Amino acid sequence: MSTRTAVITGASSGIGAATARHLAAAGYRVILTARREDRIEALAAELTEAGHEAVAHALDVTDRAAVDAFARTVDGPVEVLVNNAGGALGSDPVATADPADWRTMYEVNVLGTLHVTQALLPALTGSGDGTVVVLSSTAGLATYEGGGGYVAAKHGAHVIAETLRLELCGAPVRVIEVAPGMVRTDEFAVTRFRGDEEKAAAVYAGVAEPLTADDVADTIAWAVTRPSHVNIDLLVVRPRAQASNYKVHREL
Repeated sequence: MSTRTAVITGASSGIGAATARHLAAAGYRVILTARREDRIEALAAELTEAGHEAVAHALDVTDRAAVDAFARTVDGPVEVLVNNAGGALGSDPVATADPADWRTMYEVNVLGTLHVTQALLPALTGSGDGTVVVLSSTAGLATYEGGGGYVAAKHGAHVIAETLRLELCGAPVRVIEVAPGMVRTDEFAVTRFRGDEEKAAAVYAGVAEPLTADDVADTIAWAVTRPSHVNIDLLVVRPRAQASNYKVHREL
């Protein structure tokens, strides 16, 4: 059986990097994309040294011309696309939120997913057995105070997955949405609070075991490696301590 190819966006850290490791271990040739070229090159070298096939390609998913150029460099069919690039900025209420933050979140989480999916869809369909993964969030399923911009963006990502699945019905392409809840990574909360380590730490205060990037990557790899006729439409994954976006058990 020929090597299958998986493209992962936002692969420079966190869930994206962990997903690349899991899919490489599952036998995929992984194409790593992210803006930080040094990070993905280091990860590609790590995976190659471990005996896997991995290549790095610097890419900003919000730049449509760059995305189209990247798609032209991909050699052969693509079996898996993991739309992981995303993120949150700020926690201000709707009344005082910075529209620039909302625009940035929309461009990365929604339009970035749209750009890469559109550009690679011919290769995914041409593989005869393609899978599009949209990494959304529980924020895409329920609202919470201070999360308006991120919630709106992740609702957009959720709708892309839901609509694309309808539109591709009958085509040899699955659409999987994975919606994580509270995940503690090195960068997500720190970026959201613009480098404020104290605010970032407070998000997870008292939570014994939030999810890790590896937990989510394991979930993605499991969904992707189901038999081709099995589609995991929507998989919500949370830590045991989290019952909803606003109900979390904390041991303080």
